Amino acid sequence: MKKKVIHVSVFCLIIILSFGAVQNPFTLNYIGELKSESQMVLKEQDSLYEEIVARSESYLQPARDARIDKVWKAIPGYNGLEVDVEASYDKMKKLNVFDEKRLVFKETSPNVHLDDLAPSPIYKGNEHKPVVTFLVNVAWGNEYLPDILKTLKKHELHTTFFLDGSWVKNNPNLATMLKEEGHEIGNHAYSHPDMSKLTVSRIQEEIEKTNSVIEATIDVTPKWFAPPSGSFNQTVVDQARKHGMHTILWSVDTVDWRKPNPSEMVNRVLSKVHNGAMILMHPTEPTAEGLEALITGIQEKGYRIGTVSEVLSEERVTLGVTLDDNRGTNFDN
Repeated sequence: MKKKVIHVSVFCLIIILSFGAVQNPFTLNYIGELKSESQMVLKEQDSLYEEIVARSESYLQPARDARIDKVWKAIPGYNGLEVDVEASYDKMKKLNVFDEKRLVFKETSPNVHLDDLAPSPIYKGNEHKPVVTFLVNVAWGNEYLPDILKTLKKHELHTTFFLDGSWVKNNPNLATMLKEEGHEIGNHAYSHPDMSKLTVSRIQEEIEKTNSVIEATIDVTPKWFAPPSGSFNQTVVDQARKHGMHTILWSVDTVDWRKPNPSEMVNRVLSKVHNGAMILMHPTEPTAEGLEALITGIQEKGYRIGTVSEVLSEERVTLGVTLDDNRGTNFDN
């Protein structure tokens, strides 16, 4: 009887030890790794998997690093694009045949980003990104803002309004309307001075007062600064950066303050628009009257219209049909 009890006890102990050995985290991880490796080997021996890998090179779009251009100064980076081989294989393996429409893509990040660059003005977005923006500098022209906002809303567009601090103080309701319509808000100094002629303390005052009144009025902290009349020097750029903002200029000018014929203004802008264009405008009569045609013309040229943040972001933009939940197989250009 004693021997039987001992045998049963030893058997139970062996079972417990065996179960513990298999179920402990180290063993489970090891088994999981072996399983994953074996599945990978099977995939790599699959002709479909091999075909996806072989064809993926033809779809590769390299990431573009942010850089300082001799002419255009700071240029933001732009994400690359590559085939997600594993996800693409999973979408095709049931049919066991290569299908371009089932390719899944993923973006790859640049090594150098806009914030990595030394403080420098920004005139445009990356030349590979087909997105443009309107820079609407507001220090006057209240009577034309409703029509401009109405046109933007009709086309379901959002853009960036750079607000003069004293204007915000005197027109809190209009400033609130811009925010509620979903537009991005930037800093346009407080009293519309020539920033290049100010002392460091005055530059700081213009920037800080404007940020303070914008934050107090509409609870927004601007991350873009547009110097009045485009007048700046390196000190201005450095001070804006110290306040967490990049300095924004433009690559296309409507010159709407000269009150041009709206159709002539539109045609001139359309002849100069380009990837990453930042188009300067103000709440003027020509802009209010010509904005509809300008939007239509830009979109017909294949560009998307967005905010400054959208133009300067590294995210890719796919034009045309997006298939499934991929980013589509149509490239930007």
